Amino acid sequence: MRILKRVLLIFIFLLIAVLILFVIYRAYQKPEYEGEIYLKNIQKETIVYFDEFGVPHIYAKNSKDAMVALGYVHAQDRLWQMELLRRIVPGRLSEIFGSVALKNDKFFAGLGIEEASQKAIADLDKKSPAYQLMMGYLDGINQYIDEGPAPVEFKLLGIKKDKFTVQDVYNIFGYMSFSFAMAQKTDPLLTDIRNKYGMDYLKDFGLEGQFNTTQIKNAKQSTQEYAVISQSIASLLDKSPVAPFVGSNSWVIAPPKTKNKKVIFANDPHIGFSQPGTWYEAHIETPDFELYGCYLAGAPFPLLGHNHEYAYGLTMFENDDVDFYQEENNPENSNQYKTKNGFQEYEIRKKIIKVKDSADVVLNIKISQHGPVMNDLLVGLKSDKPVAMSWIYTQHPNHNIEAIYALSHSKSVSEFEKGVSLIHSPGLNVMYGDAKGNVGWWATGKLYKHRNSANTNFILNGSEGKDDNLEYLDFSKNPSAFNPSWNYVYSANNQPEAIDGFVYPGYYLPEDRAKRITQLLNSKSNWDKSSVGEMINDNTSAIAPEMVKKLISNLNLKSLSKTEKEAIIVLKLWKGTNNLEDVAPAIYNKWIYLYLKNTFQDELGDEKFKQFLGTHCMKQITTRQISSKNSPWWDDITTKNKKETRSEIVTKSFEEAVIALEKQLGSLSSEWKWEKVHTVEYQHPIGKLALLRPFFNVGPYEVSGSNEVINNQFFDFAEDGFYKVKGGPSSRRVIDFSDIENSWGILPTGQSGNPFSKHYNDQAELYNSGKFRKMKLNKKEIIQSSTKLVFYPVKN
Repeated sequence: MRILKRVLLIFIFLLIAVLILFVIYRAYQKPEYEGEIYLKNIQKETIVYFDEFGVPHIYAKNSKDAMVALGYVHAQDRLWQMELLRRIVPGRLSEIFGSVALKNDKFFAGLGIEEASQKAIADLDKKSPAYQLMMGYLDGINQYIDEGPAPVEFKLLGIKKDKFTVQDVYNIFGYMSFSFAMAQKTDPLLTDIRNKYGMDYLKDFGLEGQFNTTQIKNAKQSTQEYAVISQSIASLLDKSPVAPFVGSNSWVIAPPKTKNKKVIFANDPHIGFSQPGTWYEAHIETPDFELYGCYLAGAPFPLLGHNHEYAYGLTMFENDDVDFYQEENNPENSNQYKTKNGFQEYEIRKKIIKVKDSADVVLNIKISQHGPVMNDLLVGLKSDKPVAMSWIYTQHPNHNIEAIYALSHSKSVSEFEKGVSLIHSPGLNVMYGDAKGNVGWWATGKLYKHRNSANTNFILNGSEGKDDNLEYLDFSKNPSAFNPSWNYVYSANNQPEAIDGFVYPGYYLPEDRAKRITQLLNSKSNWDKSSVGEMINDNTSAIAPEMVKKLISNLNLKSLSKTEKEAIIVLKLWKGTNNLEDVAPAIYNKWIYLYLKNTFQDELGDEKFKQFLGTHCMKQITTRQISSKNSPWWDDITTKNKKETRSEIVTKSFEEAVIALEKQLGSLSSEWKWEKVHTVEYQHPIGKLALLRPFFNVGPYEVSGSNEVINNQFFDFAEDGFYKVKGGPSSRRVIDFSDIENSWGILPTGQSGNPFSKHYNDQAELYNSGKFRKMKLNKKEIIQSSTKLVFYPVKN
């Protein structure tokens, strides 16, 4: 008994000791939100107030001091995220994750982003304000690296702290630009379908833009399998520890349509969810500058921002700025490829990838006149059939840092538009509104067209020169609208109208969100902050009820079972909402998935069908192909001596959907609620380990919304009928110029990427219930609700 008591006392003592050590370690690791810190290279005392959600409000005597402070506080909350982002482009994830990240590293190291960054840095004006302020920001990050504790992730993975450089900033923007591109997911798959089945099978895909009926108004070959390219790149983006950029909504309402006769600005960029989230908010004020912005980790200037004078944000343009070319090797020399002027030597770039607990991997990447050869970077492509990737981002001068500086520091509309014009890639819709009543939208990017009308939906001919004849368009030809007569501008990643008769090719999303946005905006002229806040959380599909009618019209309603009849009643009464208590979304999405599976999987096969589900083409085709009675896709090619009809496929899919839902959720259709199958968990890369999941991940939560509604909580279709949300609004902002100091914002989880911070997940409940918090600009109000951190210059 004594021995047992002694063991118990020792156990209790050890437990208390561990708890004490944890509390001490937690206190050491927590970001400093109050106190005093001495910094080098600042001239004057700089004060940072952290509000109740951890947003830093930086008050400095000059912009350089403000940027040093921003770099420091950004690093103490997001250094782990900064480290991840800067490692992607140079192929350095394998150093910390081992061989599991090798495919990702090989691909990104070979794209040429790093070389494009080096060229841009060499051309930078080192005396420009953009460069000087960027250096101040990097100085702040590096001072934190020198003085602050390493994030817990660094300890777990054995990462050494290294200084940040200008190259890191450019590489981070390079990754962002690539993740916007959608062509790499689609061109190779469409080429395979064309080569195997012919153009008749592509008529239902709307490749000429005919599906994009809700358009943004302007006011101004080889038979090798190509789909492995799409499959491999899509897989890399999905498995990346950093979330890809996907889509977005934004609308800016002009004074004639608002209750208080001032501009109201709304924006919610759609990005893959992760923990920490994409944006870090910060508010800077100096004697000659003020901005409240949303910053990428490691980026000195915000991509989203506002102040008392103007607001700006972005969505993805979804234009086609990536082309794939089939090269032809010299049969006598594999280091040469054919051009219209004869054989030419490949440029060879040597890269060394360091792999944790393994030998280094040496890459010898071939570069043709069009770009890097994908066969060297992706598994599965035949080495004797080289396919090169041509991407605007790496082929033209990069002025993106100067551009984003201009957007965030503009004094006039003309300065802002000049900044927009500097962005050559990625394609963005830049949205604008100001206190003077102006509203505007500009599509960015170096746009071009093939003079011989080559179809860029497919792999192009790289050896004959016929597909190389490009015409680059002047920025004045980019789609745009400024103070239009209809009194609003908007974007939902849908296709803009033609300019000079030319519809710019791209991988635009379907009209669902665009149709709903325009329906709502056109419906009234008394918008205020509250009604716009409701709209940005809207869960209603304008398209789904129409699709339901088409599906039901192909059923034999007389032969339905009792449960099937109940399901049909639910669908007929459905208004397209995707709220937690709704039953119809669970039935609808299961039916849509099985309709797609029974229609396309027999021709495409398992892997290509899965890949197809991840493309914008799939979203475009869903509501259109159902109307094509004679579509060749209806026939199941695996059945002999029979040709299936549309009615047979739709009926089979519905019957299978009801059976699957009964097995999954029970026999009562009233229990098939959306909240039971539609959930989100914000995943940290280390949170994939079950033991560490509760500490690093945030959630799970039952969530409303769905694919392609304004509250775009998007997911992949899955056989099991559970829709795990992959991404959605990375920030929701409602900026009302009639009450600018009380504008609203919200993040999916929290400001901090430090799991020991109270701001790691303190916005998650608000976000998932559709609520907001203030984005404060009033200094007196900020001081009343904030902690105070003071930076002093180091005394000489």
